[in-house]
Amino acid sequence: MDERLSLKAIDDYSDDYASKVTASFFSQRDRMTGADIRVLCPVEQVNLFVIRELLRAWKHEGQKLHSPFFDYDQPEVKDALAKFQNLLSNHISIARQDFQPLLKKAVSQTLYLILNPYDFYASTLERLGQHIHSAEVKQEVKYLRINRGPLDRLAQRLESKGSNAVSPSEAFALLDRILEEVNFAPEEVDGYLTQFASMLPVRADRFYEAPSKPIAPAAKNVPKPVAAPVGENKTTLAENFQRIAKIKDSLTINQKFMFTKILFHGDFEIFSQAVERLDTMDNLNQALGYVGQSFPEWDRESEEYEEFVELIRKRFSS
Repeated sequence: MDERLSLKAIDDYSDDYASKVTASFFSQRDRMTGADIRVLCPVEQVNLFVIRELLRAWKHEGQKLHSPFFDYDQPEVKDALAKFQNLLSNHISIARQDFQPLLKKAVSQTLYLILNPYDFYASTLERLGQHIHSAEVKQEVKYLRINRGPLDRLAQRLESKGSNAVSPSEAFALLDRILEEVNFAPEEVDGYLTQFASMLPVRADRFYEAPSKPIAPAAKNVPKPVAAPVGENKTTLAENFQRIAKIKDSLTINQKFMFTKILFHGDFEIFSQAVERLDTMDNLNQALGYVGQSFPEWDRESEEYEEFVELIRKRFSS
């Protein structure tokens, strides 16, 4: 199983980084402009993600333009609104308290893209909803400078299929084939982390959770352990097992592809339904009973089965 990112560590570093950068900039200026954003951070991807968030904010505000008295769908009105958007984009002006959360999110997303592009792709496709169009994927690719190849190829494949939308399962299957075809290897992280470190020191290993240790079988007639002296770095069995709140939220894209392909015969919808069903159950016995009855054909000796059951056990561990 791949090392799992520590989302808390990424969030903490992003918060510290955004705080330091904004403090430095706003010590000299009162407002942040679009031109400032484009050159703010040494990692270009961070700046692009800030701009992307601003455009999303604009679209969200534009969706509020509905009226029983005026027709906002008229071509002339749409054209005027598009021109207004272009004009407004050249007059960005943001105060520190509004800009810092934008920068923090952009740093967090950039680290996520650098350190685990597979999960980044998964979250992107999931965010696009139940009907995924090539234009939507192309819009996402437009703001990527790091590990953009697979999503770029996915946009091209979707465009070649015509104007019809595809389901998430079809998009995942296409992306899976693309990753295999190009033998995709993520870009090296060291260069990007060096750029981050020019503003705030950072090490790659701080962004990963410590691997869980296997639980040893209970032994008979063994005295209870004495409490460790203060200062010793001891962890409990429960901490080592790392209980998860939901199976769905803990899955990496590698696991989604693997479980879908091996256990669910390539059907992502059935896989998703099974995970959602398992997350609603009350206890481990109920969950394992559901798996046994619903999927009797699974190879109980396979690594995929063992990894899937491990997730179930972590979901229901006390």
